[in-house]
Amino acid sequence: MKILVIGGSGFIGWELVKFFSLKNHDVSYTYLKNNPKFEHGFKQDITNKITLKELFNKIQPELVIYTTALTNVDLCEIDNSLAYSINVQGTQNVVEACQDTRSKLIYISTSFVFNGSKHPFFEYDVISPTTYYGITKAEGEKIVKDSGLLYLILRTDQPYGWKEEWNHYNSVMQVVENLRSGKEHKEIVDWYNTPTYVPDFVSSVEKLIKLKETGIFHLVGSDYVSRYDWALTVAEIFNLNKSLIIPISSKDLNLSVKRDNVQLSNEKLFQKTGIRMNGIKDGILHMLQNTRD
Repeated sequence: MKILVIGGSGFIGWELVKFFSLKNHDVSYTYLKNNPKFEHGFKQDITNKITLKELFNKIQPELVIYTTALTNVDLCEIDNSLAYSINVQGTQNVVEACQDTRSKLIYISTSFVFNGSKHPFFEYDVISPTTYYGITKAEGEKIVKDSGLLYLILRTDQPYGWKEEWNHYNSVMQVVENLRSGKEHKEIVDWYNTPTYVPDFVSSVEKLIKLKETGIFHLVGSDYVSRYDWALTVAEIFNLNKSLIIPISSKDLNLSVKRDNVQLSNEKLFQKTGIRMNGIKDGILHMLQNTRD
């Protein structure tokens, strides 16, 4: 299958590129700032509609996996224009390019399309974003749903796992790096997530593709946990010093916008595919057993 990963140098995108390349698919990818220097990579800004369409016409992908977004929640709140140009207009550009090549589209979305008014949220629940980041991702979902394309919208939350040197730190890697260096690690006690082990996410994407599924799925882990308790679990499994983890409140942070505690249910994924996503203990243990040098 001809697959194009938009944002292939990002944390999730790069894992998808490697995985599907090893499965002998014809994989191309885009990057913007960080060039992995892997074959079939193309520097591309998704806000440039003309060059984006030229790339699609060149590759003629059967499947497009769209992982790019401005995910910095506070920056989105401060700079609405930048967030809109990437998360909304960029999505519109990708959708139009997919329409030209009749590509199926997988759009990676987020738990931020919901507020924290109930637990858990299912795929059929009405979205209700409270941050500008969540608003732009909800608008992106609408663009995809209204496109007439075959699509999957995959909502996820707090992806974690081993990263490449050019990737941003995820929560687990921050804990491991700080504690291994003997540094204190401040962690928030009143933020809760359903953390997602990225290898689970990638294998679930493959299964959904094979089953020719469409619509919305929540690809998240099976535990709903505070950031503080998550960090303690990381320290325990990696045999690191828990006493270096300092509990703090989100009120202690100078943030532009309040985060809602959102729990996503992955039950639909299990019912459709038989895949049960790992909770934090099993995911972190798998990381430890597959340590990268």
